[in-house]
Amino acid sequence: MAENHTLSRSRTLASRWLGLGLAVTISVVTLGLAVTGQLTLYISPESIWFACAGAVVVLAGAIWSCTLPLGEELDHGHDHGQAPAGDAVDATASRRRSLTVIGTISAGVLASGVVVAALVLPPASLSVELAMSRADAGGALFAGADVPTLGVADTTTFGIGEWSSVFATATRPEAYDGSTVTLTGFVTPGGDADAVNLTRMIITHCVIDAQPATVPVSIDASEYGTGQWVEVTGTVKADADGSLRVVPTSVVAIDEPGDPYEY
Repeated sequence: MAENHTLSRSRTLASRWLGLGLAVTISVVTLGLAVTGQLTLYISPESIWFACAGAVVVLAGAIWSCTLPLGEELDHGHDHGQAPAGDAVDATASRRRSLTVIGTISAGVLASGVVVAALVLPPASLSVELAMSRADAGGALFAGADVPTLGVADTTTFGIGEWSSVFATATRPEAYDGSTVTLTGFVTPGGDADAVNLTRMIITHCVIDAQPATVPVSIDASEYGTGQWVEVTGTVKADADGSLRVVPTSVVAIDEPGDPYEY
């Protein structure tokens, strides 16, 4: 009897950890990152209020759940009745219980690992290697890509994402010749030794949908290592073949900015 009680209590504690414990831990991490300004390493600024509101609701629910006796949440308030007897039924039930236990343990270990990693590992931006691998998968076009194709847009507020779309889609590239730019990004290999790509990760909602945007910059590729953050000031040059590139007047090596993404 005591053994059954101990087993039941262990199952109840495990159930609370998998449900309430993991949710509370993630909520606390989310609010902590928001307070320190590091939540933008994972989601767009527009989504922060939603994430924080969700975390507060989870914490409020956790506080309320603490008023329930241990195991109370598993009580449905009615009796399921006596299960029909029989070897076939018992065998089926036993297999289902085994699969349930295996699935619960596997999911619990995976979820717990994710939560522990969130607690232990320091917040970090997406890696340069990830940006390069996603760039190889295909060129992404970003918000506002349809505007430059219809005419010359106001480029004074353009970042790498918008300029990347202009370079890829502009129907009148000569119209952008001579436009001044000041862009911040990290260096990735270009098409030849006389150019590099200035790259920035673009996020729509969160890091899961992040895609790299690149613009070619005419500088010696040996001057800056891959992954080096730089601030480039210069002008856009339209070549005879219709391609666009940035010809810099100033390139300054900088540290990774606090908010490394564009949105």
